[in-house]
Amino acid sequence: MASTATELARRKAREEEGVGSRANAVAFGGQDFQKLRGACLQSGTLFCDPAFPAGWDALGFNQLGRYSPKTTGVEWKRPTELCSDPQFIVGGADRTDICQGALGDCWLLAAIASLTLNPRLLERVVPPGQSFTQQYAGIFHFQFWQFGEWVDVVVDDRLPVRDGKLLFVHSAEGREFWSALLEKAYAKVNSSYEALTGGSSIEGFEDFTGGISESYDLQEAPPFLFQVVRKALKLGSLLGCSIDISSSYETEAVTRQKLVKGHAYSITAAQQVHHLGSPVELLRIRNPWGQVEWTGAWSDGSREWDGVQPGERSSLAHSADDGEFWMSYADFLRHFSRLDICNLTPDALGGEQVARWSYSQFEGVWRVGATAGGCRNYTATFCSNPQFFIRLEDVDDEPHDGEDGCTAVIGLMQRDARRERRFGRDLNTVGFALYQVPDEFQGGGAHLGPDVLLRVGAAARSPFINLREVCVRLKLPPGGYVVVPSTFEPHRKGSFILRVFTEKSAPCRPMEEEVDADVQEPDVKQEDVDPHFKRLFLQIAGNDSEISAFELQQILDKVISQRSDVRTDGFSLHTCRNIISLLDTDGTGTLGLLEFHRLWMKLQRYLDIFKGHDSDASGTMSSHEMRAALAEAGFQVNSAVLQEVVSRYADSSFAIDFDCFVGCLIRLETLIKMFRILDKNQQKKIQLDLQQWLCLCIN
Repeated sequence: MASTATELARRKAREEEGVGSRANAVAFGGQDFQKLRGACLQSGTLFCDPAFPAGWDALGFNQLGRYSPKTTGVEWKRPTELCSDPQFIVGGADRTDICQGALGDCWLLAAIASLTLNPRLLERVVPPGQSFTQQYAGIFHFQFWQFGEWVDVVVDDRLPVRDGKLLFVHSAEGREFWSALLEKAYAKVNSSYEALTGGSSIEGFEDFTGGISESYDLQEAPPFLFQVVRKALKLGSLLGCSIDISSSYETEAVTRQKLVKGHAYSITAAQQVHHLGSPVELLRIRNPWGQVEWTGAWSDGSREWDGVQPGERSSLAHSADDGEFWMSYADFLRHFSRLDICNLTPDALGGEQVARWSYSQFEGVWRVGATAGGCRNYTATFCSNPQFFIRLEDVDDEPHDGEDGCTAVIGLMQRDARRERRFGRDLNTVGFALYQVPDEFQGGGAHLGPDVLLRVGAAARSPFINLREVCVRLKLPPGGYVVVPSTFEPHRKGSFILRVFTEKSAPCRPMEEEVDADVQEPDVKQEDVDPHFKRLFLQIAGNDSEISAFELQQILDKVISQRSDVRTDGFSLHTCRNIISLLDTDGTGTLGLLEFHRLWMKLQRYLDIFKGHDSDASGTMSSHEMRAALAEAGFQVNSAVLQEVVSRYADSSFAIDFDCFVGCLIRLETLIKMFRILDKNQQKKIQLDLQQWLCLCIN
């Protein structure tokens, strides 16, 4: 319950105060940079980060673990111990500040290199005003986008060193340390340096911008891709490319023309030049190693440059020996395998570019037994997955492919993928399906069931993959759609972020009911009570003609034990007290004849509903049937409430027996009744002091 309260408080702060937004980053681990630096300056000490100590755990857990030969002789030193005049940034951050060390994170360095091309984005990740002179206290901070929110990450400046040299990323200049400290902050977010080994530049692009990435297989490149690249660079998008490998033996193998396989490059420019009067499309590509450059056509000093006019040639700065090189677009398609483009959110862009994308983002969870329904192959559980409504209204302007429609880029991201590596946990295989919504559900205020989703085919779907994110660009006719994100198999827990980018404004929201209840109370009068029922009641109730919680427990257990069509572990005393609390209209703490008769009528109705949703006649109900069963009983709940219900009332195999079903319905009705009594102005909000809160919760 405490964890639920914490999550609710976090979401409320995000909605009301913008916590986690680009303008109001969350202090990662609760560490406030200004306060920590101020305390160090006041005490005259240098910061030592207790949350990411300079030791073996920070390096890694396997290949970079305590007993690995790769970490033999490693020391931790501050830049002031490595050179006489360390600098945070010298002459502005640029791509030459990023040289790869002994860590296999070229994917990350390629993303950092692309980031340096956009000063506005770089300043977001590397806040200005940091140095080794003014207000130096051994502490620095950086900001990353992490699963839907921006976080501000502090680190001390103790860096891993061997033989007097930085072990990991470093600058070519030698006394510039912003890139090494940035890498350390990113390692902290992901639990260790080793957690950064291997990956796609897409991940770094997104974590530095909050954008959403597309990936193109260059063997199937669309005819307009060069124009997409040029436009993306003008919009400040980050671009990366790589060459696939067929086995681990090819990792970082260098081809005859000095291209590195299985290595992440960044694309830094796209230009058209005139070679002997004919136009040629060129791309400028950077190797984050800072060396090892392409030696084919249009490489540094190649004869192709002789056919370009001197003025045009000099503007392209083609001869620097810095790991950056030009190659023709045609050669690019032949030699490279994949292109990644990170599209930026509106708040990351300036000027007219702000209107480039319409953007929506949602958090969700797959909870076993409640919302982890698996893909459509699992028809019994598929519809219990979270659902999100999108209304596409206006077609694109000037579509690249010449066909009218609404472009949407939809990304489904799993949380905390790298942090889980330490524990040997694998990613889920995830994907999503998209269905056109029938007219009667266009308002988006209902969770669609099998009668809707299983009777039609999907309008579009993503592949199912076990990567951090699956992202698909779609073009769809105008209309209302529901996105159903899921794991491939049911009963796989996980947290996710669903993001929707559209070229035109597109309202998006969770496909959820508003929490409400319409419970029909049986109206019972004295004359309605059957004489036989009255005689039985008097025999059970005894001399006081009232039934206490203890007596009620005995009665219910005896009655239900005689039925073979429902399973039960027996009614708890807590449930019986809740029943009396709900139905005791005269305040005696017991049930009289009419009150007991109302209960009996409720139980008969609950039994009919329960048996109707016991699809396999096992005597229990699957927790995935709970939403529909509650709706039939008059309770309209959303996924958040449903998850709490299943957590409280389902057993270890996510089955719900009859006594738990009754206990759930009684408790829901009691809570809603109390809320409505306190909500005097019918605003669907109440305010309680601590005493009131405790009394209600203890009840």
